[in-house]
Formats: sequence, C-alpha cells, structure tokens
Amino acid sequence: MSDSRPFGAAKKINPGRQLFFQKYLGRSIVTICGLFVIALTVSIGAFLIFKGTGTFARYGHSVLEFLFSSDWSPMDSGTKSGGGVGAAIYICGSLLTCGLALLIAAPFSLAAAIFITEISPKLGARLIQPAVEIFVGIPSVVYGWVGLTVLVPFIRDTFHAPMGGYSVLAAAIVLSVMIFPTITTVAADSIRSVPVMYREAAYGLGSTRWQTIYNVVVPAAAPGIITGIVLGLSRAFGEALAVAMVIGKTRAFPAGLLYPTNNLTAAIAADMGNSADGGEQNLALWSMALLLFLISILFIVVIHGVGKKKEGMVE
Repeated sequence: MSDSRPFGAAKKINPGRQLFFQKYLGRSIVTICGLFVIALTVSIGAFLIFKGTGTFARYGHSVLEFLFSSDWSPMDSGTKSGGGVGAAIYICGSLLTCGLALLIAAPFSLAAAIFITEISPKLGARLIQPAVEIFVGIPSVVYGWVGLTVLVPFIRDTFHAPMGGYSVLAAAIVLSVMIFPTITTVAADSIRSVPVMYREAAYGLGSTRWQTIYNVVVPAAAPGIITGIVLGLSRAFGEALAVAMVIGKTRAFPAGLLYPTNNLTAAIAADMGNSADGGEQNLALWSMALLLFLISILFIVVIHGVGKKKEGMVE
C-alpha cells in the first residue's frame, strides 16, 4: 500500500507512544539509575563491614582496644596474630586536625558568605564567589605541595617547631583552606534563600544593616550554614594526600599543635598497599576505613536532620 502523504510531509507521532517515551521510559531510566546508586552504596557498606569486622571476628581484638589503645603493632601476615591494633593515635590525629581546621575555616567562610550576599552582592556574584568556587576543583596534591614547600618552612622558621614544621597546625591550615570553599558556597546560598520580607521587617523596626544580619539573616539561614559546616568537616575527615604531606606521619600523640602526628586517612593510604591481604595489619586498616565510613554516615544523618529542621521552619 503506497503512502498518500505529500512528499516531505512530517510523519505524525502516535500520542500514546509519545506519552510512553516522555513519561514511562524516562521514569524507568531515572528509577534504574537511582536503584543502582543505592545498590552501589549498600555494596560498599557491606564490603567495608565484611572487611572491617575481620579484626574483631577473625583475630579476636576488641572494639575498645581498637578505639582507645595506642599500641599499633599488628602482624603483617595472613596467618599470624597477636599484635596490637590500637588506632587511638590516628583517631586523635584526625579529630585534632579536622577540629582545628573547622575552627579556622568556619569564621572566615561565614564572613565571606555574608560579604558576598549582604555587603556587596554584585561584586560577590560576579567575582568573589566564582573565585572561591575555583578552589573546589584544585587537586589535593596541589594543596599538599604548597603546604610542604611554603607553609611547613614558614612554621619552622616562625614558631621554631621542634620537628621542622611538620605538625598538626600545618595539617589543620591546609585542611582549612580546602574546606573553605565548600562552607562558603553553601552558606552563601543559604543566606540568599532568606526571604526579603525578613530584612524589610527588620529595617521597618529600625534595625541597622549589621543588626539585621546578626539578629535576622544569620539565624534564619543557620540550618543551611550548619549543613555547609558539616559538609566541610566530612571532606576534612576524608582527605588523605594533602594531610599526609604536612602532618609528619609519626606514630605518637602530639605534645602540642607544633608537633607531628598521624591520622586515619594518611595511615590507610601509606600502609594499605604494603600489607598482606587478609593479614592482621590489612584487616586493621580496613577497620579504620569502616570507621571513616561510619563517620560519613553520621554526617549524612546530621545533614538530613538539619534539612528537616529547615523545612519545618519554612512551613
């Protein structure tokens, strides 16, 4: 049967088929991708649990020993056991460096976000925020190299650090620079989302600009600011290379901020490739990775809790 349509005429699309492609096929693809991400996350968690619990199930070490003991002397063998797997030094190093980095970065990030959104919004939107966001794409090895060649000698010469500048302070400063863009960007977006009527009401009551920012804008944007801080802290906990280049990697509790130590990520990156698969040291390192995974889950729970609080405030 010949086609009676004029030459060059467009073929009509079946509305039912078009609806299928636009609605059901697209929904199916998005659902499959979402399920794949969920399955991947669950698989990673299950793998870490399987590997990380081997320290306690296979070699008989206790969780208290792992968390609070400083005796780190695992056997690098697939059959022998009996060494110590105390990761307290590494946990303490991670807490010190990340906590100090947060104390350094959070005030500067909040001040930068306020300047970008409230003090000079045009300059902030056109120049400052894009410049801040560039720092997110810089590889961590660059931060570590700058810290190694500039920051470490500066700390050594200025504060006469006993171990040549490799210290908790150097690691914290490098981390603070790395998490600064994350906190600033999220905080700025949260401050922008505060309704204009809040500011107008404050000005109508006679408040100055700084009173409006301090008493109205920042409290209203607090859930988003806290989310940015938690995201920055989670990145700090997961950073390995930059910290390993400046922290000194000594297996000892630091006597002060100018002394070196080690942290969880640097220890995993340095020793995982040199340990026997299934050995006591290897499984102890997997236990440290599991601990980092649980910390990440905790941060995600905190972020969701803050997000729900923000939605409740908006409603």
